[in-house]
Amino acid sequence: MLQLQNVTFKVPDSDVKTKLPLQKTIVNDVSFTFERGGFYAITGPNGSGKTSLAKLIMGINELSSGKIVFDGQDISPLSIHERSNAGIVYGFQHPARFKGTTFRDLLSIAAGTDDEETLARIIARVGVCSMSFLDKPVDSKLSGGEIKKIELATVIARNPKVAIYDEPDTGIDLWTIGPMVELLKREQKEHNTTTIVVSHNKAFLEAADTLLLVRKGRIAYSGDLKGAMPMLEDLSVCTFNEPCQGENDARCYR
Repeated sequence: MLQLQNVTFKVPDSDVKTKLPLQKTIVNDVSFTFERGGFYAITGPNGSGKTSLAKLIMGINELSSGKIVFDGQDISPLSIHERSNAGIVYGFQHPARFKGTTFRDLLSIAAGTDDEETLARIIARVGVCSMSFLDKPVDSKLSGGEIKKIELATVIARNPKVAIYDEPDTGIDLWTIGPMVELLKREQKEHNTTTIVVSHNKAFLEAADTLLLVRKGRIAYSGDLKGAMPMLEDLSVCTFNEPCQGENDARCYR
């Protein structure tokens, strides 16, 4: 369904001593197939290349080599807009805020309609009951939880084939994480959405059908969380975005 074939991503770098130009490999010859309707969690140490891998799928980062095949088509040369039209959608770790723009404006664009009944059904899917929420400005006054609900709504409004979420728990409180996981699982099952979540949060890792552990730009492991446990000893994987405080910290897998 979505195939990564020998995908590599390099960025300009320089030798610290000689100052000569070099290239740094961020994603290194990765091959993997995401099946239709699966729930995948991508985790790994900071700087391992997990977010870069997700951005390559969306087209935010440009491949250095390899190719990405989606529904039998090589989408490597396609733009972000073209990939979105093909059914791939991306939720950012830090969603953008737009002064002078309301939630209704964004959702209408994402849904392709300003029909009140349609918009009401979409916001209900993310747990918003009040229609007045649609008229909130998407600006700095919104809380972390509110801006995440807005972005989740704009993602699912597209009814994507593939939904990618980069650190979706960033900026939200502990009590919001459980409902968010339930929402993504429900969307996956009811709409057969291939869901890819980049996260350190164990709630998402537990919810995933398949866990991908990325290290030094490569997929070091793919399988269930139980099988990954021996490889997570040097990685803090917590119930919310705070570093583990030691081996007895119950929030974390060590």
